[in-house]
Amino acid sequence: MTTPDAVPLDGPGFRTDPARLYREMRRDHGAVVPVLLHGGIPAWLVLGYRELHQVTGDPVLFSRDSDLWNQWENIPADWPLRPMIGHRQPSILYTVGERHRQRAAMIGNALEAVDPFELRRHAERFADELIDALCAAGEADLIAQYSMLLPVRVLARLYGFPDEDGPGLVTALNDMIDGRERALAGQSHLAGSMERLIAERRKEPADDVVSRMLADGSGFTDEEIAQDLMVMTAAGHQPTADWIGNSLRLMLTDDRFAASLFGGRHSVAEAMNEVLWEDTPTQNVAGRWATRDTRLGGRSVRAGDMVLLGLQGANSDPQVRTDASALTGGNSAHFSFGHGEHSCPFPAQEIAEVIARTGIEVVLDRLPDIDLAVPAESLARRPSPWLRGLNRLPVRFTPVLAR
Repeated sequence: MTTPDAVPLDGPGFRTDPARLYREMRRDHGAVVPVLLHGGIPAWLVLGYRELHQVTGDPVLFSRDSDLWNQWENIPADWPLRPMIGHRQPSILYTVGERHRQRAAMIGNALEAVDPFELRRHAERFADELIDALCAAGEADLIAQYSMLLPVRVLARLYGFPDEDGPGLVTALNDMIDGRERALAGQSHLAGSMERLIAERRKEPADDVVSRMLADGSGFTDEEIAQDLMVMTAAGHQPTADWIGNSLRLMLTDDRFAASLFGGRHSVAEAMNEVLWEDTPTQNVAGRWATRDTRLGGRSVRAGDMVLLGLQGANSDPQVRTDASALTGGNSAHFSFGHGEHSCPFPAQEIAEVIARTGIEVVLDRLPDIDLAVPAESLARRPSPWLRGLNRLPVRFTPVLAR
């Protein structure tokens, strides 16, 4: 399936101006773009809104079963994208059919039982603790010192971890996501922590997410539940952290949201929704695999080809965004949480929204005169085609006392 004009799915464009890059890809290739992953591995990137709806809405033709991939014989053992793609990994990400529906129901039911008032209390408490640690300095990096520390602390509490385990889980997860020399150690720490918690809850159930997953009658093994907890933690932490960071950046650099910096709250939800349309944390997702030869967006897709979900590209598709307007308010027809039976479970979306909104509101409440400490154009993004978030968000404010 390799084509001579395939686009390498890396490079500075994803850090500097991905919107322009997606426009150029669409102009040159249409709604379905031939791309090359690390090492020259071919795939298709779906940028069309309608085409992405087709792929995510047809799990029979476009399966989540990565064993179907026709490139496995070309994938070295140390390929850096292996953790993202997964091969024979016993998690919900690669389960299909009825077993997937049972597994999704187990996770959804366990998350749906989270008390929304308790969730907000946890989020406020941890957010206040983080602000207490930086508020006297008059300056801070809201990525390293705040957004990258908050979601996993809240999730750990919901799952059933004692609060003293929180900082270690934060470090391990961020090391794993960073993908550098500490990545494997972070993954090992996180996996070991999940296994220990599951063993404890087997002996002493409690009112938490892990206990509810273990009580489900569908017969999933402890290994499967541990794998799902790893997925839930990674998927719940990094995109939510980037949702906080990207929304704060928008509110600090766009005059439309200035009211929120002076006590207003109406614009917080609007800013968060606009980020999901225009600057979504999860840009591209791997993937789906064609179960037979087919046509998609005018392209001949062969059985076993990998199809990447271009969430941000679809959100900005001019076929559905004809006036190129910013979409705020209540329009939530974006792809930022996916679509179809493998989309982010609705209870997980609600939890992420509560954590992100609470995190933003605590910043604005505690640091009311907050301002960007560097020129907006100097803010840099991580160079990833998969997740879009800031490296740093330096701010300054009047020093205040911790509570």
